[in-house]
Amino acid sequence: MRVNVLAASESVTTNLALLPGFLDPVNLLNSFGTWMLVGLLLVVFIESGLLFPLLPGDSLLFTAGLIAASKSAEVEPFAPLWVLMVTIPIAAILGDQVGYFIGTKGGAALFKSDDAKFFKKSYIDESHAFFEKHGPITIFLARFVPIVRTFAPLVAGASKMKYSTFITYNIVGGIAWGAGVTLLGFWLGQFQFIADNIDYIFIGIVLVSVIPIIVEIGKRFFSSRKSRPAETATEPDRVSAPQDPTV
Repeated sequence: MRVNVLAASESVTTNLALLPGFLDPVNLLNSFGTWMLVGLLLVVFIESGLLFPLLPGDSLLFTAGLIAASKSAEVEPFAPLWVLMVTIPIAAILGDQVGYFIGTKGGAALFKSDDAKFFKKSYIDESHAFFEKHGPITIFLARFVPIVRTFAPLVAGASKMKYSTFITYNIVGGIAWGAGVTLLGFWLGQFQFIADNIDYIFIGIVLVSVIPIIVEIGKRFFSSRKSRPAETATEPDRVSAPQDPTV
């Protein structure tokens, strides 16, 4: 088996050299060498339940499916489709299970400070708002929403969602997301146009994978800019100390 899935797409690294390696799904897979399948499942598990949302979940599964469909001599699949379709949902379901139990034990205590390095209270607030809007089906829908996907099981556990309800939506969502996105990549990989332009497809996948992160950073930047004038307006005017008229 070939170790380097990027043999046909070195331009990905060249054109996107400034992008952190863990955000590039192709580079991330390639970094695992002969342990690509294990690495892929580990990333899915971590992003699903270990509170580290900045990983390329959707694009990673799509890339795995695309590689599985490749008939190119330069890009050899690291696992057959049926293995991906079975193992990825299992990793996703187990990850959500861990997130749920973390929520039941620790819950919102992890998010007391907005200044925490990894555990931002704003993340759990956004997930909770999503949860309130959609109800228990959030566990299913959140699979397809970056960041919310990571914190939804935590919110479910912290809010004491009935376990039987959680596990039902978790299993259905894990299968739909894990198998569905992978199958989509595999299906699109059957088209000759995709096969002929696989290097550009990989670049596109990398770019799409960072869009949610860029949008999130932009939202936080502009919201902080808007809040500054309001904070300034609420500050009481400083009164200068009276001067001695005899001086």
